[in-house]
Amino acid sequence: MYVAPMDATRTFRHQNYELLCSAKAVDAGKFSPSLVVCKQVWPTRPRVIAVQRGDYLTEETAIDAAHAQGVEWILNYG
Repeated sequence: MYVAPMDATRTFRHQNYELLCSAKAVDAGKFSPSLVVCKQVWPTRPRVIAVQRGDYLTEETAIDAAHAQGVEWILNYG
């Protein structure tokens, strides 16, 4: 029986934002990061932020990359 790998997700708070960082398994045992940023005060519209796809060997490193991109986005656009 085949069991699909689960995606890892962690939530962080930075300033007035919540960052939902996740890692999805892709080909050859590598992981792809994804990031959703949501302001905790009005307007609270979630935004999906593009994270550079790289050769992340673990879920943790992919989540770290998404977190770093989220903090950078907040500093530049938040």
